[in-house]
Amino acid sequence: MHDVYMYVAVMAVVTYLIRVLPLTLIRKEISNVTLRSFLHYVPYVTLSVMTFPAILDATGSQWSGGAALAAAVFLAWRGFSLFSVSVASCAVVFLLDLVMA
Repeated sequence: MHDVYMYVAVMAVVTYLIRVLPLTLIRKEISNVTLRSFLHYVPYVTLSVMTFPAILDATGSQWSGGAALAAAVFLAWRGFSLFSVSVASCAVVFLLDLVMA
């Protein structure tokens, strides 16, 4: 049981340092264009990396997940709303799982 408290303590310290060190070490505005661009896209990349595997694994098969992803990307690229893209993706998964089962 002693090890569990040590693991939680180490995790807390590391999490705290990751959040506090940039605030204390970087006092002025970042002027490097490349670094600013990189930092701008980090939240989107992180969200994509967390979401993409779930899209393929959350359905009955990876084929229906991939087809729904392709349909969603196509419709989003064409400017459809988030609601219509979501409904279309769900419909694609439903129909493909119905046909494949």
